[in-house]
Amino acid sequence: MMREWRLHVLSVSSLTVAFVCLGAALLVVINLRVVEQRWSHAGRASVYLKDGASQEEVDALRTALGRVRGVSRVRYVSSGDARTEFGERELGTRSELAALPAEAFPASLEVDVAPDMPEADLADLVSKSKQLPAVDDVETYQSWTERLARLVRGGVAASILLAVVVFASVLAVVGSTMRLALQRRSTEVEVLKLVGATDAFVKKPFVVEGSVQGALGAAGSIALLGALFVLVRGRLDAELAALLGVEPTFLTWYVAATLVALGALLGAAAALASMRKLVAV
Repeated sequence: MMREWRLHVLSVSSLTVAFVCLGAALLVVINLRVVEQRWSHAGRASVYLKDGASQEEVDALRTALGRVRGVSRVRYVSSGDARTEFGERELGTRSELAALPAEAFPASLEVDVAPDMPEADLADLVSKSKQLPAVDDVETYQSWTERLARLVRGGVAASILLAVVVFASVLAVVGSTMRLALQRRSTEVEVLKLVGATDAFVKKPFVVEGSVQGALGAAGSIALLGALFVLVRGRLDAELAALLGVEPTFLTWYVAATLVALGALLGAAAALASMRKLVAV
């Protein structure tokens, strides 16, 4: 590998590009999965009140919700408070929407739900709350969770398809590199065979080289993804992260180690398959 470093650098570079595509897909799926888990356990429901709801109806509804098993707190948010929170947290004080009158923002009861509350109980709470005359609508953010779940499933399917393409690319690149390296060392191989070297003895160095190429390609892709991840996270809007409720997550150490091990295994397999006939001849 030291004598033919240019050949191996080209091979490792090609493998790095292939693994970057796979690693980027995994990175997107992992972060979508984190957001999905965060919103599926948001522990919150918003009960929007009608404009004509009286204070007595609001107090009675607040007391009734507070007595429900699994509800830890019920907080009343007036129209003015909703306008203030909407303007300061999400849109900024200079936004035109933040300048709308308070009547444009509905009052609500923010219900904090325990994470271990069964979904059936939460669905029953929503159904009964919607039937009350003072309630306009109830939002539990389950629709967002379902959309994210579908998006995650699509990302997993795309990652599997991309993994097949990457595996085929690794086998093709390493196999071609090993065949070319074997042709360049044909004289050495012939001498070794003449002095009694077995096929296994001749194959081992090439298999090791293929394994090293695959591992270096996967490791290089992780390093490149890490640099891109730091760059993107540094420019990510803090308000967007606060809205989603999660911070961007990089590949875990065991996922990275699995990629490196997989690259080494594929490289060794490709090198072994490419020399199966050439060495025997």
